[in-house]
Amino acid sequence: MRTKEEENKALVMQALDEAFNKRDTAAYDRYWSPDYIQHSAVIPPGREGLRVAMSTLPKEFKYESGLVVAEDDYVMVHGRYSGIGTPKPWIIVDIFRIENGLLAEHWDVIQDEASLKDSKSGLPMFGENFFSEL
Repeated sequence: MRTKEEENKALVMQALDEAFNKRDTAAYDRYWSPDYIQHSAVIPPGREGLRVAMSTLPKEFKYESGLVVAEDDYVMVHGRYSGIGTPKPWIIVDIFRIENGLLAEHWDVIQDEASLKDSKSGLPMFGENFFSEL
């Protein structure tokens, strides 16, 4: 039997994959609460705001998830958003609060991905390779 945290992680990963990678617009109704609270500076409020924002992304858009951490009703996902129409991909930590089996609330921390040239550490911000190396 899976723990609450494992269930919540699976829920978030399934929701992100279906909504972002498969572009299934019905996923917002399946996984996001009707009362969804959005704290993002780049996404309008509610699940409808998320649906509209995602529908405007170029066909080249790609979401990749990395580290996933859960505690109680919160799940954090470290991910890369590329093909979004910005000069550099975004590295984002998405934080979700789960309530009644749905994504109820969201916060994010967004940063442009550094290139090898710009990285003081010489290490990529996401995964094992710099985006330009992929």
